[in-house]
Amino acid sequence: MFKLAGVVLILSVLVSENSALITRAQWGARTSKSVSKFSGQIPYVVIHHTYEPAVCLTTEDCIAAMQYIQDLHMDQNGWGDIGYSFAVGGDGEIYEGRGWNVVGAHAPGYNSKSVGIVFIGDYRTDLPSFKMLKAAVDFIAAGVTTGLIAPDYKLIGHRQAKATECPGDRLFSEIITWDHWTASPTPN
Repeated sequence: MFKLAGVVLILSVLVSENSALITRAQWGARTSKSVSKFSGQIPYVVIHHTYEPAVCLTTEDCIAAMQYIQDLHMDQNGWGDIGYSFAVGGDGEIYEGRGWNVVGAHAPGYNSKSVGIVFIGDYRTDLPSFKMLKAAVDFIAAGVTTGLIAPDYKLIGHRQAKATECPGDRLFSEIITWDHWTASPTPN
């Protein structure tokens, strides 16, 4: 198994030529109220969209979006932290949410066996930019390469775990074309 610091370093190199991994410290995350971990390779990747806030185009705006999401999740929803594992900003960067192998608050039945990746923005009618889509695909591939995500992982949209329109019709129609998407996931 890998040391977490080594994995973050490897992932920041592998994510993409044009993307970086922005850590919790770099975006100014609040301290988590509680952390529950799970072990082993991650068998599910769950894709989301934020709806609000809207897509952020600069790193400064994406940092503000991450702080907004964390505040909403912790203060209004009463969760221990931001719900997602990672986020994809319109700047093409990946933002660390709860991180790897931390139980999330993003998809009932999958929180303890998935990585939840949210695209910042509303993707009901518009598709995320090519830069965002590439960053997510490259990040998932890096997770597989480093052994964090199982090579035979299953990819689903949030709506497959809960009655919601998330990740938006346009983004959902995109992810069903990706390798590993499954129409029949199996929750806890």
